[in-house]
Amino acid sequence: MGDTSDRPLDPRAFRAALDALLRQRDPEALRAFLVARGQWAPGTTTDPEAAMWMMIAASPALADLHAQAEEWLRTHGHAEAAAAILGRGRPAGTRPAPAARPRDGRRHRH
Repeated sequence: MGDTSDRPLDPRAFRAALDALLRQRDPEALRAFLVARGQWAPGTTTDPEAAMWMMIAASPALADLHAQAEEWLRTHGHAEAAAAILGRGRPAGTRPAPAARPRDGRRHRH
């Protein structure tokens, strides 16, 4: 059990390492990182460049790159995902959540 892949990931350390890697904007380095940490299978067919820009858009720590991520995603067929990730709209076909109602809507008069 000396293999680090047997141990759970420290989410904060993983996020910090991922953000540092994403800042490099190197899709193949991202692929290698995620495969090495067991987050992607070695033969995954996921487009690492699209995944990289989506991850950048979703990271609060990379807010300075959000406009660049949004532009890349929008111009490469991922406009809806960019809007959803960056909070600029809801994906097509979704509706806002209904307003909460009290469990007992009756009014009591004395």
